[in-house]
Amino acid sequence: MKQTSTRSPTEGDAVPVPRQKRGPLGQSAGVSTLQRQQMHYGMLFVLPGLLVYLVFMAYPFLSTIYLSFTSWNGVAPTKEWVGLTNYARMFTDGVALKAFLNNVIWVVIGTIAPVVFGLFEALLVWSSPRGSLVFRTLFFLPFVLPLVVVGIVWQWIYHPLFGSLNKLLDGVGLEGLSRGWLADPHAALYAVLIAAIWTATGFCFLILHAALQNVDASTVEAAMIDGAGWFRRAWSVVIPQIAPQLTMVTAVTLIGGFAVFDIVFVMTGGGPGVASEVLATYTYKTAFQQNEAGYGSALAMLITLLSLVSAVAFIRLRERER
Repeated sequence: MKQTSTRSPTEGDAVPVPRQKRGPLGQSAGVSTLQRQQMHYGMLFVLPGLLVYLVFMAYPFLSTIYLSFTSWNGVAPTKEWVGLTNYARMFTDGVALKAFLNNVIWVVIGTIAPVVFGLFEALLVWSSPRGSLVFRTLFFLPFVLPLVVVGIVWQWIYHPLFGSLNKLLDGVGLEGLSRGWLADPHAALYAVLIAAIWTATGFCFLILHAALQNVDASTVEAAMIDGAGWFRRAWSVVIPQIAPQLTMVTAVTLIGGFAVFDIVFVMTGGGPGVASEVLATYTYKTAFQQNEAGYGSALAMLITLLSLVSAVAFIRLRERER
């Protein structure tokens, strides 16, 4: 007869552990349930924002694309499909070409000037902490003001009879330069552009001044010990450390140059004639004043395309140089 072993288990003996139930992908049931709950709550949080985006962004954008291929006056129940006719019309529309040229001037000057001025102001305040609170407030104030208010203020500055600019020119003996700035076809666009630069400089100053707070002070001090001047330290030591923020500010300003509308509409309305007309103001007039919603939608798509292409091209070029 076989004897039954009565040996008690020792510490070295393996103790069987019950296998944990796993899901179809090899995950435990507990983890899978937790992940499903997290996904469920995540969708609940994302859904309201997604609905707002779809209703107020995606749907109007897709509708604009469709309308750009139609001829519609904005009120008729039917929309006539015309294909690429609206896009081909742009190349023969003198006002659209003039508006595009004005936008190019605006993008070039209106991007370089505020970024350079904002960077210079940020470097001055960062390197000279005395009175920095006052200067931060003064430099950032233009960006806080609504563009409608900025436009009205600068209209008074440019007023041909009571404006402070003409009074200043008359006071220093430059009466020959006094004029109705916003009524002069050769000066209207640049007069509005100066007001826009004054506003955009505040935004550039804010972002770049915040970026300067993360600059490694030891490298700046080392450059100072080596005899590098203020400009050399800024160009070779400080600016490379804030390159990502500088790229972002430039890209945002660049996109805004193609989509500028409000300050031009308030100050000149695109006039005199079409001297200060830009694509956004011409799009508004075409779609809502001339009741050509199809052609206006095509102009809006042109603004979108120019903004995206220019911003992507600039960012890729900047990253390649880095």
